[in-house]
Amino acid sequence: MSRPRAANPTRKAGEHLTMADLAELAGVSAITVSRALRDSPLVNPETRQRIKELAERQGYQFNISARNLRLRRSMTVAVVVEMKPTVERQMSGPYPLDLLGGISQELTSAGYSVLLTSLQGGALPSVQAADGVILLGQGAHEDAMHEVRRWGRPMVVWGAVSRHESQVVVGSDNQRGGKLAAERFLALGRRRPVFLGDDAHGEFAERLLGFREALRGHGIEPLTPTVANFTVSAGAQAVHALLDQHPQFDALFAASDLLAIGAIRALIERGRRVPEDVSVIGYDDTPLGATYLPPLTSIHQNFVDAGVLLARKVLALIEGEPAASEILPTHLVARVT
Repeated sequence: MSRPRAANPTRKAGEHLTMADLAELAGVSAITVSRALRDSPLVNPETRQRIKELAERQGYQFNISARNLRLRRSMTVAVVVEMKPTVERQMSGPYPLDLLGGISQELTSAGYSVLLTSLQGGALPSVQAADGVILLGQGAHEDAMHEVRRWGRPMVVWGAVSRHESQVVVGSDNQRGGKLAAERFLALGRRRPVFLGDDAHGEFAERLLGFREALRGHGIEPLTPTVANFTVSAGAQAVHALLDQHPQFDALFAASDLLAIGAIRALIERGRRVPEDVSVIGYDDTPLGATYLPPLTSIHQNFVDAGVLLARKVLALIEGEPAASEILPTHLVARVT
């Protein structure tokens, strides 16, 4: 490890100390000094503290505006939410609010501002000036991801990791989530399951894959009706139609908690008991699902940790450092359903 050097004797008293000078004194690179002075998590706490103390002793003033101009950076990351909020599916839900919490926590600690936007706004000038983009949701057939990629900014995506090897994606272990749902149904003796979702969306496709593969090992093939929206009413409508055509099903795995709650509503309206007649499992482990009656069994994914990871990876890309896709663990939270 490089040791701090003595102050440059050729620098005159009162002469402005540059970042390069400070880096030489600290025995580190200029970029490390820059990161340390803006509390970037990319520099370990001990080094950050040492550099800050040295800067204070030397009377160094960190000029943020000059640094941004020199690096041609806005110190802003655009966060694009790929969803159209409705009365039933609001922005205040765990998706995307918990993700945004993790993202904001990490970016602000690194000295970056967060610009929240949507695809409906397009590539606005403020978005085009951002140093990087975090996209929450790939969209059906990855259409949202393809659109944002055309903006030409370093980008990290929340979604299905299996769909793209060339894109940095953070997601949960959806296949394991599907497998866990299937295993619970099998343990309960259910043999006529349904998957409620839309596999045009990568995350839902991964959940269905894990669900289907686990069931096929026992000679079972699930019914897979498609729903166009991810709301309570869409789940209820789909189950009403399903009961008209295939009333014999005894288990339902929904690709989201909202769909699962809608499914339970329809089942009860049609005289089916949950979970006695039909077992139901959701996905996301939302507070709404946990407090619903009957309380919803669901697959948990940690949105806050995912948000932190998304932010760290986009910061790495902005700095020209490597970043790879990553999958976070999931687990089943068993409740009454």
